Amino acid sequence: MPLVLPIHVAAGGLALVLGAVALSAKKGGTVHRRSGLVFVGAMVVMGVSAAILGNAGGGLTAIYFVATALLTVRPASARTRTFHVAALILVFGLALFTIAGGVKALNDPRGVLNGVPFGMYFFLAAVMLLAAAGDVRVLRFGAPRGRPRLARHLWRMCFALFITAGSFFSVRERVAKVLPEPFTTAPMRALPILLVFGAMFLWLWKLRGRRALPVLVRHEAGGPAGPSIGG
Repeated sequence: MPLVLPIHVAAGGLALVLGAVALSAKKGGTVHRRSGLVFVGAMVVMGVSAAILGNAGGGLTAIYFVATALLTVRPASARTRTFHVAALILVFGLALFTIAGGVKALNDPRGVLNGVPFGMYFFLAAVMLLAAAGDVRVLRFGAPRGRPRLARHLWRMCFALFITAGSFFSVRERVAKVLPEPFTTAPMRALPILLVFGAMFLWLWKLRGRRALPVLVRHEAGGPAGPSIGG
């Protein structure tokens, strides 16, 4: 256990840096793809260590979002379908668990549970159910192509980054250990979290207007090539 916390903190810090790099880099470029892959690895380490430290729900949620985002831009196969089934079961269970936490927080006189307000529980549960609906569509109709495929990859990666940024910047004591006093105020701590969503919506908007997208991942031999933003 003594070694798990430093690993968790290091992985989370690395994920924050690499997530910012991947968001700001040219989509489909080498920097984007490599930073995105290492970001996924850092998020998995952070999620596993979080589960060991007692936050299994948060850790598994982070792993779910980066794993399904990465799988979106990988070739489809029977193995990926099995993964989607497992991911759907996982995220649906996490959503129910989160709703239960929200109800407990709502019944608390302060409206919080483990320092998290009830509104955040219900927000996270709503996003999980939205993600689950997307997984159902993939299982029924196959992996999306073109812009829907890229949008699925993008918003899931960004939401995983939001989880990491929120976990760190929402707690003033954590920020104070790393950053100087001016950066520990509520507005400054909220800024990185808002920037994640701002960047996500900006890229989603740009994606709607783009006609040609770089092809980075090809599907089964003989099948059509699909565009990708890496990850």
